[in-house]
Amino acid sequence: MARWKRKEIEKAFDKYQVAALKGAQTKDWTDWANCFTEDATYFEHHYGRFWGRERIHAWITETMNQWPPSHMTAFPITWYSIDEERGWVFCEVMNRMEDLGDGKIYEEPNITILHYAGEGLFKYEEDAYNPHNMGVMIGAWIEAKKSLDKKDGQ
Repeated sequence: MARWKRKEIEKAFDKYQVAALKGAQTKDWTDWANCFTEDATYFEHHYGRFWGRERIHAWITETMNQWPPSHMTAFPITWYSIDEERGWVFCEVMNRMEDLGDGKIYEEPNITILHYAGEGLFKYEEDAYNPHNMGVMIGAWIEAKKSLDKKDGQ
């Protein structure tokens, strides 16, 4: 028997998505960090492991306020699945760069695994992606931005 109902997990996941968008738009990652338990673990394959909500908040704030990640403006979910028995959410997250107005969408996916802990909070997140592909996408965005800035005389 499942420990939590699917609706409860989905509600927490919806809150997580809203908080991620807010963080990307405002550069304030407090609401996103508050989607985790005090003793949560965050495993980001490129940056490492972080333990505790406060450390997760400090890391995400520092990382996402540096250039070029500071120009990631949205993290839309293309698909997700919920394992009700475990309380896990699996999803594909698109790391989307700021729209340059050139008709292209610059984004690259990662796979995220979340472990639900109850009371609307997650106790674990793991993000996995291909760093080469992420770098190629960000490099293409930077080159397009430079080219557009030159055209605009900036």
